[in-house]
Amino acid sequence: MPVLSECGRGREKMAAPMELYCWIGAWGLPSVEPDSLAVLTYARFAGAPLKVHKISNPWRSPSGTLPALKTSDNGVVCQTHKIIAHLRKQKYNADYDLSATQGADTLAFVSLLEEKLLPAHIHTFWVDSKNYVEHTRKWYADVIPFPLNFILPNQMHKRHLERLQTLRGDRWIEDEEELEKELYREAQECMTHLSQRLGTQKFFFGDAPASLDAHVFSYLAPLLKAHLPSSKLQQHLKSLDNLCNYCTSILSIYFSWDGDGPQAPLKAPSGDSADSEEEPHKRRTQVLSVMLGLVAMIGYALLSGIVSIQRVSEVDNGRHAITMEDDDDDEED
Repeated sequence: MPVLSECGRGREKMAAPMELYCWIGAWGLPSVEPDSLAVLTYARFAGAPLKVHKISNPWRSPSGTLPALKTSDNGVVCQTHKIIAHLRKQKYNADYDLSATQGADTLAFVSLLEEKLLPAHIHTFWVDSKNYVEHTRKWYADVIPFPLNFILPNQMHKRHLERLQTLRGDRWIEDEEELEKELYREAQECMTHLSQRLGTQKFFFGDAPASLDAHVFSYLAPLLKAHLPSSKLQQHLKSLDNLCNYCTSILSIYFSWDGDGPQAPLKAPSGDSADSEEEPHKRRTQVLSVMLGLVAMIGYALLSGIVSIQRVSEVDNGRHAITMEDDDDDEED
């Protein structure tokens, strides 16, 4: 009879596998979005036996958001820190061997990442106009299924702007240009500090990865691998050789078998399609897509002025009729 250790080895008693829903991968990454990438990486570090669904439609997750964890008792956990906390409760703890000092360092560095690196990360992908138009929005519009690709990228853009304003306060609105310089300066200083802290070590606390490594990797890897037309932050990262080697090492050790190599397709890996394309769900999705497409096209036509609805009276018989008028003058190519 197997003996269970305190760090969670010998987990045969688990009734059903946990299921992780996260964004699909590209650019050689297992997932392109930092929150999804952090959870996926932590799970690999901790050895959590997850059934992973890499998808490009958040509405297909149990919560309608990504990442989301479906627990063994059919509960649903959202948000990165809550998912990691749940995995720890299930004895999948990548920080089990850390000392109290290292635990405190972890909290301090995670706070540093959220305060100094996250705002510039959001700005790079979602605010910088060249990156957003030519890279970020284009990529999400390509991989999100029709007609949601007309809706979700704009919603995501709005949420990221709101998140950036929450992180930086009203100053973001008052002096955008000056604050942008401050964002990138602080992010570069943060990455330099991370580089110095890592030094020649394999991971931040030695030879074994911990939760801090999952958080750092989730921010740095997309910056390193994305094909950004405007690459201020990316250029600084590429000048820090140990951080670049650090990201490459994690990819080769923990994600080499995922099928998301350098030439990874934009669509979800075929290994996930078997369990995610059940016939009833697929049929429901197709019907919903058609309905949303019609609503989107009609709404766009009305809002843009291409079509207008007017109520006019018929002189001949006194009845009222509704007519559709084409307004070609307002239509733009």
